[in-house]
Amino acid sequence: MKGLFITGTDTGCGKTCISLGLLQRYQQRGLRVQGMKPVASGCTLRAGRWENADARQLLEQSSQPMPYDWVNPYAFAPAIAPHLAAQQAGVRIELARIRSCAAQLAQRSDGLIVEGVGGWQVPLGPALSVRDLPRALELPVVLVVGMRLGCLNHALLSLESIDRCRVPLVGWVANTLDPKMAAFQENLRTLQERIPAPLLGLVPWCVQPDGKTVAQYLDPSALPGFR
Repeated sequence: MKGLFITGTDTGCGKTCISLGLLQRYQQRGLRVQGMKPVASGCTLRAGRWENADARQLLEQSSQPMPYDWVNPYAFAPAIAPHLAAQQAGVRIELARIRSCAAQLAQRSDGLIVEGVGGWQVPLGPALSVRDLPRALELPVVLVVGMRLGCLNHALLSLESIDRCRVPLVGWVANTLDPKMAAFQENLRTLQERIPAPLLGLVPWCVQPDGKTVAQYLDPSALPGFR
């Protein structure tokens, strides 16, 4: 399976907008790329099915139409931690189902952009967490750092855990969440010094980010190839 797994420092750090930008960038290279969000909470009922707005955006940005259930096999209504939402729904999140859906998408594309849920350590079940997804799918990781107060601690703890899991980190993106963040450049420089992976882009604060807008801030020369 070829592609990237997009994780983040925490909820709301901008994983979806960066994933959309990555889809756009790889499409500009002439590749057929497919977005996927295996697990999502905070869904709404649409045509008798629970759907997540972020997963729908990924599907619409993708190179070709795919069944929604392949893109987002686990969709839960309440906007709470996914393991709690799954528990309330009486559902067990299983890696086998996620791998099966990802394989269907991979067969019809040149690579996948798979977005996680929440941060790297978010639980998905009693013995399962987000960190298990890229290992199961054998995908390298891109870390989205939400640039705001506290980002150094969140980013470096995430980096430490990714390293312990022995999952390759192939790049990171600085996504501006607070346009008035104090010592912004100094914080950015600290992260560049401590994260042993290339900075793929610095995305400024955007009111309504979309794939085309975000893609222009991602450095095409720094983007990893699909393995």
